[in-house]
Amino acid sequence: MKDKKPNTLNLLITGGAGFIGSHVVRHFVTNYPAYHVYNLDALTYAGNLENLKDVAKEDNYTFIKGDIKDIPFIDELFDYYRFDVVIHLAAESHVDRSITNPNDFIETNVLGTANLLNAFKRIWINHFEGKQFLHISTDEVYGSLGKTGLFKETTAYDPQSPYAASKAASDQMVRAYANTYGLPYKITNCSNNYGPNQFPEKLIPLFIHNIQNNKELPVYGDGQYTRDWLYVTDHAKAIDTVFHKGKIGETYNIGGLNEWTNIDLIHLLCEQLDLKLGRPKGTASKLITFVKDRAGHDKRYAIDASKIQDELGWYPEMTFEQGLSKTVDWYLDNTNWLKNVTSGAYQAYYDKMYGKQED
Repeated sequence: MKDKKPNTLNLLITGGAGFIGSHVVRHFVTNYPAYHVYNLDALTYAGNLENLKDVAKEDNYTFIKGDIKDIPFIDELFDYYRFDVVIHLAAESHVDRSITNPNDFIETNVLGTANLLNAFKRIWINHFEGKQFLHISTDEVYGSLGKTGLFKETTAYDPQSPYAASKAASDQMVRAYANTYGLPYKITNCSNNYGPNQFPEKLIPLFIHNIQNNKELPVYGDGQYTRDWLYVTDHAKAIDTVFHKGKIGETYNIGGLNEWTNIDLIHLLCEQLDLKLGRPKGTASKLITFVKDRAGHDKRYAIDASKIQDELGWYPEMTFEQGLSKTVDWYLDNTNWLKNVTSGAYQAYYDKMYGKQED
């Protein structure tokens, strides 16, 4: 293990080489030089250290390769570094993968979270002053909405997929450790994130890649599923806000205030890419193809973010149109990154989920 940093706040971010995690790591490393940020990531398919090459050599940053499912490793890590804060993002997060391999989600999202809680509880015992466990979750724990209504922090949990159930279980595990052991926690539940560095199994980067390569755009069902979209750097700033200003024992919903049906989002994406690629208008939209709906598909998610806005003063800064344009530009400017992550293993998974695509 590397030398630990004395006389500083030692902050562990789990899953920090992933999509959201890398933006959170960068935000804290860049904005808080007095904190030492330890990035723990197993570097599975979605973890990529290229996401953090711009901060890799900063004095207040340390990368640690390891798996939150490995109990002896986690215990040794906490014993050595005695982290003051845990910001826990490490998770299996793709609904389709949870349908085909639910046990992976139970092991990582539930048992992995419990391992972190046990280690945090053990090293501080009952001396939790100045410590906190900030657990990053999802709006999918709440289930599905009809045409109206919003998810509030008080909305009853009703997870509809193995992924959502595993995240709901991890949320409740955190609360149970607070009730039983006095562990100081905060929980955030966020809406769909998008932006640079997202692994191309998720809708926006997947479709950018497919449009570039003139491949079909597989749309589930009728395309009328509705999501609230949050630009990833806005999410990183929200996590910062909850970390510094949020109250111990509270939950905060984080939303982008950007509700879009999948099909409307896809048409906007097609329009932007036709323009940016210099192709005739309507070229990309011809690639849209409707495919069999997936099991347990929630119809609509929408976040009521009034609590974090009213109590902590956080608001999303990016409109969806602006954020989508920035996201498209990033992927067009970073084609090598996209090629590197679309490996043979990923292609096999893609073929399994959506049917083999012809080059």
